[in-house]
Amino acid sequence: MDPADSILADPLLLPPPEAAAAAAKQQQDSDSPLAGVSDYRGRPVCRRNSGGWRSAFFVVGMCVAVEIAGSFAYFGISANLITYLTGPLGQSNASAAASVNAWSGTASLMPLLGAFLADAYLGRYTSIILACTLYVLGYGMLTLSSTVPALRPSHLPCGPSSSSPSSCQPAWPQVAFFYVSLYLIALAQGADKPCGLAFAADQFDADHPEERASRGSLFNWWFFCMAIGISVAVSVVGYVQESVGWGVGFGVPCAIVLCAFTVFLLGTPTYRLYHHTRSRSRSSASSSPSPSNDEDHEGRQPQQQSPFVRLARGLRAVIVTTAASRGRLLPQRHHKRCQWESSSEISAAASAEHDARCVLRLLPIWATSLAYGVVYAQIMTLFNKQGRTLDRRIGFGLVEELPPAALQALGPVSILLFVPVYDRALVPALRWATGNPSGLSMLQRVGAGMATSLLAVAVAALVESRRLATAREHGLVDQPGATVPMSWAWLVPQYGLMGVADVLAVVGLQELFYDQMPDGLRSLGLALYLSVMGIGGFISSLLISTIDAVTGSGGAGDSWFADNLNRAHLDYFYWLLAGLSAVELALYIAFARSYVYKHHKPSY
Repeated sequence: MDPADSILADPLLLPPPEAAAAAAKQQQDSDSPLAGVSDYRGRPVCRRNSGGWRSAFFVVGMCVAVEIAGSFAYFGISANLITYLTGPLGQSNASAAASVNAWSGTASLMPLLGAFLADAYLGRYTSIILACTLYVLGYGMLTLSSTVPALRPSHLPCGPSSSSPSSCQPAWPQVAFFYVSLYLIALAQGADKPCGLAFAADQFDADHPEERASRGSLFNWWFFCMAIGISVAVSVVGYVQESVGWGVGFGVPCAIVLCAFTVFLLGTPTYRLYHHTRSRSRSSASSSPSPSNDEDHEGRQPQQQSPFVRLARGLRAVIVTTAASRGRLLPQRHHKRCQWESSSEISAAASAEHDARCVLRLLPIWATSLAYGVVYAQIMTLFNKQGRTLDRRIGFGLVEELPPAALQALGPVSILLFVPVYDRALVPALRWATGNPSGLSMLQRVGAGMATSLLAVAVAALVESRRLATAREHGLVDQPGATVPMSWAWLVPQYGLMGVADVLAVVGLQELFYDQMPDGLRSLGLALYLSVMGIGGFISSLLISTIDAVTGSGGAGDSWFADNLNRAHLDYFYWLLAGLSAVELALYIAFARSYVYKHHKPSY
């Protein structure tokens, strides 16, 4: 007898009817086309051969993804940029710190423009292609600015044999070429940052329980992978820049981005692409589209209009509703308006108003997060200059002296250590204690990160006070180039605490602004999160410039940011930031307590 026939003949060998039905349903679900989703050629796609971790790895996977490679390249430049500005470009400490903060602030604000173009016109896939092109162009020009003799600062290197300070200043065309290349990278960040993570999250269906759970882990492991790229960038690239040369140090990020661009293109056949005008509710997304009388003359349903048009209409509806509730709008007028509107128009207006309220609820959270962005801006600037004055020797004869930028790897290393502990140990424990499937709610996670950053900047103030006291004890106050006999290990706590704060606050803000935004505006949501860091950088730049002008004039004493850090008072500035962080945390808690989350289906 044929074995297949024996199986059919024996009912004990048959699967239970429920299991067979579930398997058939799962197979049908895997093979069914996904509503509103297509591949790069516009063809319908099914769950089985598209999206998921396979596609996400091309976007955010370790070392080969465009998002991680972009972060590697960005931090490989930004981590040691202040050293290049105060060295080859001959800027002062205050001027260089302000320039770095202004550039990083611009790079963090450009995603607002990029998110608008992606959500309203280009789509996320096209935006990432544009970002990669700008990355290659910007990093390529940056490499040329430090290697081609006509573009390289003429005084490089500038030593003690220079006849006058003016001879150590590069020509303005060289400076202009350098800054054009630098701000091309900032422009690329605008197209990349709001779309990279959002595009990876789009590869998971929010209406599918398993894929939604995977999407929740994506945010944690995205940050984990990014930390690997950053730690390698700030240690290896920083060492290459100072030991081998700036041309090679700028060329490495350029090569990495070019390779990542190629890898991203290889994953194109597996990607799930959503139309940029798609902004439907979850319930409509789960059902197959069908023609109806509610469609407009172009065949689009009201919910499928441009998300920014819907947002504008929703904001107008919020204003009208608020005015009506306060008696400023006649109820008769509102009643007449409802009489001639169709049911679909009323439903679309209600949906747009709901989306607008989702955005408005996030604004107080966004505003009270700005002080965190100010503290975050110090990692690449003042923390770096602080480490340059310390004894950076390490044992075992591996490296005689660590580059100052390499100390910034301490933050990513703490992230690498904390993310697995948080995801695999703390989350289950907190889930048991709080009953929340995520352990902490998104707002609780952000608040914990803000509190940790407050502790980090307070520790930084104490360490800086200790450094100044050590310099005075050894008579090094008037020797700015001397190494203060104090180990670099004193900086480990402040870098480590900022790494833990990033895991809590940054990842929490990413998930909050992605999850709580309307479906069609999620790139804008991630851009709002990034603008926290951008505006924080601008506020930091403004604070530094203002305080430097006030404390460095009138003969009252040395500036808080004097070029001789042994006479400066970075500790005062850190205590000021600690005070701002405390006020921010208090306001954040007040707004978070009254925040109402966007509703999800019960199965979520």
